[in-house]
Amino acid sequence: MSEKKMTSSRRHHLKSLILSIAAGWLEQEKKDLVVAKAAYMSEHCPAPSMSGDQAALMDICKKLNAQIDKIDEERYDAEAKVLKSDKEIEDLKIKVVDLAGVKKPALKKVRMSADTMLKALLGSKHTVNMDLRANLKQVKKEVKEEPLEAAGDWRKNVEGKADRKKMFETS
Repeated sequence: MSEKKMTSSRRHHLKSLILSIAAGWLEQEKKDLVVAKAAYMSEHCPAPSMSGDQAALMDICKKLNAQIDKIDEERYDAEAKVLKSDKEIEDLKIKVVDLAGVKKPALKKVRMSADTMLKALLGSKHTVNMDLRANLKQVKKEVKEEPLEAAGDWRKNVEGKADRKKMFETS
């Protein structure tokens, strides 16, 4: 089955059509929101009648103040519920990351001497020199010098050690 690729002009045309349809939907949604808001306000907040004496106006003010307090309590409860939900969402995100595990990147090999490693870890506090050879004692080797006569005649040497050979031989 051969699948034909869409040309860029066709793709551009379709994209512009989709965007224009979406813009129309957004405008319609805004109009619907304005109408719904007006209907809600007319239902829940009727226009106050300002006719009457001072006592009637005081009574209206008291009622409005009571409604404001009630709405403030509802707003506070809604905010507390949203904050609690946000905290739960963050905790769940942390749990998901913990369960999935964090992938560690492959580490590169770095050639570093012990001195530079300590300087990197400790910073300017590092004053210890890690040159371990400098702290070792100097030991002079004693060279045993055998007299040259002993090495001169090998037959004498063999005869002298013949009795040692008998010690190791068992008959």
